[in-house]
Amino acid sequence: MQNKYPSDSVTTLTDLVLPGETNPLNNLFGGELLARMDRAASITARRHSRRICVTASVNHVAFNRAIPLGSVVTVESKVSRTFNTSMEIFIDVWIEDRESGIKNKANEAIYTFVAVDETGSPVPVPPIEPQTELEIQRYDAALRRKQLSLVLAGKMKPSEATELKALFTN
Repeated sequence: MQNKYPSDSVTTLTDLVLPGETNPLNNLFGGELLARMDRAASITARRHSRRICVTASVNHVAFNRAIPLGSVVTVESKVSRTFNTSMEIFIDVWIEDRESGIKNKANEAIYTFVAVDETGSPVPVPPIEPQTELEIQRYDAALRRKQLSLVLAGKMKPSEATELKALFTN
């Protein structure tokens, strides 16, 4: 059965940036943001798979905007694609303007989680079916990212990376 992004496969965490979480420039520590993103992604992976999930990799992090002390930060995570036992989780980070309440995208990241059983062995996860244009774009790009990762790790021959090859051939 396809999972069509039920509301419990999306996680939104909102929190305030406190003084103990900032660097000397009074901006949120990058490591603190990474931890917040990992927690949100972990919840999303667990909700989607209904299994214990472990972080397998942090594939991409973009610290595009500083997040100042006192900011309201919202971390939104969503499964962008599932594979056999793993899930790619795409994370968007928003900061809310204190005066207007308008949210602006500050950062993003892509994490990979693996679902495991009680002994730590990987177990299958349900597939997803993207619905919106953005979900379809992220879904398609996830396969290219996975193939690139496998090629770089020596676990896939470049000639077998069909999605990657399609980017460079007509």
